[in-house]
Amino acid sequence: MTQSELGLIGEHQRSNWIRLRTMILLRWVAIVGQITAITVAQRVYNLQLEVGLCYLAVGVSIVGNLIAIFVFPENKRLSETENFLMVMFDLLQLCFLLYLTGGLNNPFSLLVLGPVTVSASVLTLRSTLILGSTALILVTLMVNYHLPLRTLEGFVLRLPDIFIFGQWIAICIALLFTSVYSRRITREMHSMSEALSATQMALARAQKLNDLGGVVAAAAHELGTPLATIKLTSSELVDELEDNPDLREDAQLIREQADRCRDILRSMGRAGKDDLHMRQAPLIEVIREAAEPHQDRGKEIFIESGPGPDGDNGQPQILRRPEVIHGLRNLVQNAVDFARTSVWIEAVWTNELITIRIVDDGRGFPPHLIGRIGDPFVRRRRGESERKARPEYEGMGLGLFIAKTLLERTGAELNFANASDPYLSESVSGEPKGALVELIWPRAVLTPTPQEQGKGFGDNQPFEI
Repeated sequence: MTQSELGLIGEHQRSNWIRLRTMILLRWVAIVGQITAITVAQRVYNLQLEVGLCYLAVGVSIVGNLIAIFVFPENKRLSETENFLMVMFDLLQLCFLLYLTGGLNNPFSLLVLGPVTVSASVLTLRSTLILGSTALILVTLMVNYHLPLRTLEGFVLRLPDIFIFGQWIAICIALLFTSVYSRRITREMHSMSEALSATQMALARAQKLNDLGGVVAAAAHELGTPLATIKLTSSELVDELEDNPDLREDAQLIREQADRCRDILRSMGRAGKDDLHMRQAPLIEVIREAAEPHQDRGKEIFIESGPGPDGDNGQPQILRRPEVIHGLRNLVQNAVDFARTSVWIEAVWTNELITIRIVDDGRGFPPHLIGRIGDPFVRRRRGESERKARPEYEGMGLGLFIAKTLLERTGAELNFANASDPYLSESVSGEPKGALVELIWPRAVLTPTPQEQGKGFGDNQPFEI
């Protein structure tokens, strides 16, 4: 699924998040404000208004709210079309009131920004463009077409033409700016929310797979006894049914199937114990485990390790945390995706730090995107040559975001760079000159505590039938 499709789905989902009750409450607030403004203008400032038409406009809103309250349930979620129609109604009602009360001479004309801002936050781009265009047209018409504001003595209250023009320009700019700003911020927030949800799902899946090994080991152990009983009973039946060939064959079949179940459970038990007990492993083995799914994708993966300047020669044992394995796997996948022939993974440790560098021989990160790497749904346009070479790839940056989030959760610091200038002429493949990802952990957060290091797993309980 492409980024545009995800964005379209997200917009429709957001429009369905708004409750009818919320829109009704906002409209009641607007109604109270409109009635207050009309009353104060008429009674305090003695302005001559078309009171009947003004209260008619407000009354239509009141009737609409009452119908919505009595017809629809309180928990109703508005669809895209229903949301659009409600916001459009509010915009038209407000502009009609402004027409009756001086147009852009009315200081409340700035309230036109409200419905358009709401639409930009929750509606699709098409609906937002329609509402924004309608607001711009109505505001433009109100420059010349409106009922004047008159005092009790009959004087017309109006701003100088230059101020009216300035008011029109200000409202038009504000409509465009607030719409774009509100829409951009809302999309950014929801993109981050969706990407974080994907991260949580990936981590939960890894944790479930890890826990499944323990369940398999326990099941294999617990089923050993009943299988042994089945085999023992079937063996006795085979001996006792020598004079009944048909029943003897059935008993032999039962014994053979019990043996088969034993073999299956034995292999499952070993795998389960591996997942259950191998809570820590040498650093290089964890890296191999992360890179293993990408070993047979046509690219060479070289793994190197060694101590740093003040590191000991002994390779550190680190915790096999799902976040570390899954995050490293995503980074290796990204390197393999963009490498030409080779990927290098280098692990270095000191007494204080553990560092892993992943480098490929591809073109590297686009320089203008290096500062944004790790943000969700960020991708660059691919050239025609790259589309032909890798037509199946349609990345959106979500994998790097998940990897960055998971690894930073474990205490890692990630740095993204290029091993060489991507704009230089291409050199021979097989050189580490492409994208470089460096991960740095404090050694204490990855290595087990002395209590965990000295803790034994206990004796395995083999089951033999």
